[in-house]
Amino acid sequence: MDRYLEDSEYIDWKHPSIVKKAAELAEGCTSDEETAKRCFEFVRDCIKHSWDYRLNPVTCKATEVLLHGTGYCFAKSHLLAALLRANGIPAGLCYQRLSVETGGSRHCLHGLNIVYLKQYGWYRIDARGNKPGIIAGFCPPVEKLAFSIVHAGERNFPEIWPEPLPSVIRALSENTTVEQVYENLPDVE
Repeated sequence: MDRYLEDSEYIDWKHPSIVKKAAELAEGCTSDEETAKRCFEFVRDCIKHSWDYRLNPVTCKATEVLLHGTGYCFAKSHLLAALLRANGIPAGLCYQRLSVETGGSRHCLHGLNIVYLKQYGWYRIDARGNKPGIIAGFCPPVEKLAFSIVHAGERNFPEIWPEPLPSVIRALSENTTVEQVYENLPDVE
């Protein structure tokens, strides 16, 4: 479990801004589940999805996402992992491969989280941000992710990553606008 609690370049939970926000979110909580739900809802509801709102700058590190209040799904998952880890709750990153356009031939990765809850074990959560047609929630042990796998070529990857994939870091670091990220979304076969 130690690797799902580590501080790193992109999940930089030891930064004072992350520590402070994590403590605020955990205040008064009596269980890891309650703390995890508050962290999840904060990232889902208070951090805007960069593409939905067409917001720059492109963020990657958890501290950048918190500072600017925006991020693509990947960046939002980095912030959620940081907030959870700052509260001593093991958290990792998961990915889905989805069609960019409904049923289209272009695919991309979608970033989400997995959290270890004492009562349930590993539980996937998706703080992408709700909007019409996309509703994600926190209701363990039932997963309520933003996207279901429905089209050819889409899939859930079973791995639990302690750190972001290199292709995700490249997409968020090498592109300077949300439009450029959209045109260069990471994908794997």
